Amino acid sequence: MLKNPIALLLMTGILIGFNFPLGKIAGEAQVSPILWSLIVSLGASGFLLPPLLINRKFSIPDRKMMTYIMISGLISFVIPNLLLFSAIPHAGAGYTGLMFALSPVFTLTLATLFKMKAPNKLGIIGIAIGLIGAIVVSITRGASLQAPPFIWLFAALLIPMSLACGNIYRTLAWPKGASPDILAFWSHAFSTLVFAVILLTTTGAVNLADAFIIPKTLATQLLVAGLTFPIFFRLQKIGGPVLLSQIGYVAAAVGLLSATLFLGETYSLLTWLGAAIIAVGILVTIGAQTKQN
Repeated sequence: MLKNPIALLLMTGILIGFNFPLGKIAGEAQVSPILWSLIVSLGASGFLLPPLLINRKFSIPDRKMMTYIMISGLISFVIPNLLLFSAIPHAGAGYTGLMFALSPVFTLTLATLFKMKAPNKLGIIGIAIGLIGAIVVSITRGASLQAPPFIWLFAALLIPMSLACGNIYRTLAWPKGASPDILAFWSHAFSTLVFAVILLTTTGAVNLADAFIIPKTLATQLLVAGLTFPIFFRLQKIGGPVLLSQIGYVAAAVGLLSATLFLGETYSLLTWLGAAIIAVGILVTIGAQTKQN
């Protein structure tokens, strides 16, 4: 079992970064953002269930764990994914992905308010550098001639706020003795149910066939989700909320690069400068974590 927090950080960030171009392809194919969010949670829970059953680690949550699962599912997966896949078709996969780079700042702020363990000075410098890069990207994107309506820029900005709340809550309320895999499974199983209820309420049906119009993208999204969240929850347990939040920097860089290479999105030189500053923030963060360990 991998326990190196830096390796977990990079692996999780890279996997999450693939969600942005996949979400863009789904949006262009007219797949509902709610349905695509359901696909992500379905993939995560579907990949987690067999190992839990085979290793006899599957268990039914008690009342306390169920409360944790419901709250963490809503603020960590339901709200951010609805915002993410709704904003991507309008704001672009690269820009929306870069909003993930703001989650470390919000998480650090909340962690300080709750008097949780904070990173060392070098780690805080890394977060600050990443924030500067994210601000540069946001300003250049918002001021461009192809800038999307403000409502979608604002929706993208709400993503890191929700992620930060989830990062802090999952750490503070982590049920004693619970394994990362069982929490990941039930959180996404609950999220799948929520998305299904939303679809039934708004459209009258949960039509999974709509996602099969892009079978390769669908299969890739299920695989990416299945690989992401066992690592995600393990990083949460080992590294804590502030380190976990810095997957946002990695995911943002991967999202911008993949959106440019595979989706033909174009960004100004200043936007790439901001992305380079974010990359420096990632390197400083890795150095800080290595030193702290």
